[in-house]
Amino acid sequence: MRVLVVDDSALVRMAVSDILSKAGIEVIDTAKNGKEAVEKTLKLKPDVVTLDIKMPVMDGLTALKLIMEKQPTPVVMLSSLTKEGAKETLEALKLGAVDFITKPGGALVDLSSIEQEIVEKVRMAATTSLNILRLQNLKKIKGEVVRGSWGKKTRDVCVLIGSSTGGPSALEMIIPRLPADIPAPIFVVQHMPPGFTQQLAERLDNISEVKVKEAENNEKVKDGVVYIAPGGYHMKVRRATNVVRIKIVDGEPVNAVKPSVDVTADSVVQAYGENVVGVILTGMGEDGAYGMKMIKDRGGLTIASSEDTCVVFGMPKAAIELGGIVSVKPVFEIAEEIVRFLEVKLNGGRYGRVQAGVHSGGKRVS
Repeated sequence: MRVLVVDDSALVRMAVSDILSKAGIEVIDTAKNGKEAVEKTLKLKPDVVTLDIKMPVMDGLTALKLIMEKQPTPVVMLSSLTKEGAKETLEALKLGAVDFITKPGGALVDLSSIEQEIVEKVRMAATTSLNILRLQNLKKIKGEVVRGSWGKKTRDVCVLIGSSTGGPSALEMIIPRLPADIPAPIFVVQHMPPGFTQQLAERLDNISEVKVKEAENNEKVKDGVVYIAPGGYHMKVRRATNVVRIKIVDGEPVNAVKPSVDVTADSVVQAYGENVVGVILTGMGEDGAYGMKMIKDRGGLTIASSEDTCVVFGMPKAAIELGGIVSVKPVFEIAEEIVRFLEVKLNGGRYGRVQAGVHSGGKRVS
């Protein structure tokens, strides 16, 4: 694994290089601005680039765009924990960055608290190289809003979407294609730190027919609204006197993450029973696998993003292997599958093509 480290701070360049070197990862060079980053990426062809956002001569976003155009390479961004930093980070993910790491604040450079995160995310990014160019091309696909045949609503249904690494870009290919009249609330659990989910909600809301917002404690759930779990908190739903409300909980991490897909899945199954459509998208680890299995076992319908359209196939793979997935689809077909599954649930029908195993595009896969 060969890594190019880019930051305008010599101390940060040294600190990141030392962290990676101690983990047995080769740092082939460093760069102090975006211009150098582009030049050295083209010349050295690293396996991974760590890229700061705010730099002189050429900023990180401009450099990232040029890298993705000229030499698509897995890039991990280093961003600040500020509102502006969150906005720039989401733009970087849209442009093709695999993931991001938030640098601790303060005048002194101390990356000791994020050493493990740096190593893990750089190693993870190196495994995504085969999908980078394909996913960049996928983002150019602008699908139409998917219309459903709802008829008279006969039961309460909901959609749960879980995602992690690569999730924001995947969500941009799904949420804007859902119709405003969708007769269900959509709960989204995206692994992100505090401060970033609000920016994600605003970004998705600006490009979608459905309303998208960061979830608030005790708010009443409404159809046609996408509720994104706040970073650093678990999101649950609770039904009382036939009214469903959101509960934001500051509990312990589950599956080493907070928010956790499994926590939300457990609560939606309690509140909606069999009338749940579950979706698991790209991400590291196994969060959501148990939740998808729980939804399917209760009679709900579940979808996983296909391996070739995931930045990281960890979460969908775990859900498939656990037996929790009904349908595997490319990310650009998931909006259609959500609408179709909702039609099945609302019309009281069954997804008759599935007898056993997992189906993808009409064929069974093991």
